[in-house]
Amino acid sequence: MTRIHPHAHLHPTRRALLGGAALTALAVTTGTGTASANSSTTPASWPTEFSLPNGFLPEGIAIGSRPYAYLGSRANGAIHRTDLRTGEGEILTEGATGRVSVGLKLDHDGLLYVAGSTGVARVVDSRTGDVLTTYQLAASTGHFINDVTLLGDRAWFTDSLDAVLYGVPRGRTGEVTALPLTGDWVQTPGVNNANGIVGTPDGHGLIVVSSTPGKLYQVSLKTGHATEIALSGASDVVNGDGLFRIGRTLYVVRNRLNRISVFDLDAKATTATLRRTITDPRFDVPTTAARFGNRLYLVNARFTSPQTPDTTFTAVAVSI
Repeated sequence: MTRIHPHAHLHPTRRALLGGAALTALAVTTGTGTASANSSTTPASWPTEFSLPNGFLPEGIAIGSRPYAYLGSRANGAIHRTDLRTGEGEILTEGATGRVSVGLKLDHDGLLYVAGSTGVARVVDSRTGDVLTTYQLAASTGHFINDVTLLGDRAWFTDSLDAVLYGVPRGRTGEVTALPLTGDWVQTPGVNNANGIVGTPDGHGLIVVSSTPGKLYQVSLKTGHATEIALSGASDVVNGDGLFRIGRTLYVVRNRLNRISVFDLDAKATTATLRRTITDPRFDVPTTAARFGNRLYLVNARFTSPQTPDTTFTAVAVSI
């Protein structure tokens, strides 16, 4: 396993001030993007669709225990925060030329971990929008840092153009871990491979979707060995993008197919059985999903539409 020193170290944060017991509890959390989401029923009066700024080019969405969605921009790396109760929002982090924000996850201490596409990962304060740290995980060309999940004491990032995962320390200084993917993993040149990522139900490994050719893998955190997850009721998960897991239920967002494939995982996450498919006429190439209450919120990336400063974009919610 190769270790890479980050170009910058994390500044002291609220996590660093937590007591030892609280920090330990956070460190063992099997973060999947689900643990911090409010599990009660979302009020029916809350909007199920809200607009984003024209030309925003959204891709990632994160929601924590409070009713706010954080959305990243492919156009300039801006982060937008929307109040789920009203659908009203504002820019939290201003964009910058050459910056990209794709997948993102919100930690318990209010830190946003953001996949920055061009070899970069960032840590952002969700209260102020300040960029606390930038990690140069890989070269700026030939890599696509695409999505992220929180598991144990690290945020794990996928690289769609290279067979490696990167583990960034959560809320403390330390080394970035590069975990090469081996075993059953198949890396196809010139297309997006590793994309969405979540923890396994037991918290001991990771589940990664390869958009091309459309396979799910379970990855060992110790070795990087990838074992293909056998699919039942489906031949593949082509166009698999964001992943979201609740218990042993795995939601696979399949962007250009405008659907979510819902799988039941077995106890060891070696088999995924298709249970149902979620579609919605408002889907327009959804990419990633986050949960609040009994809803999944998704961003419409609209990859098949003109990507101009005037293109309109929305996020939508579906019941689960």
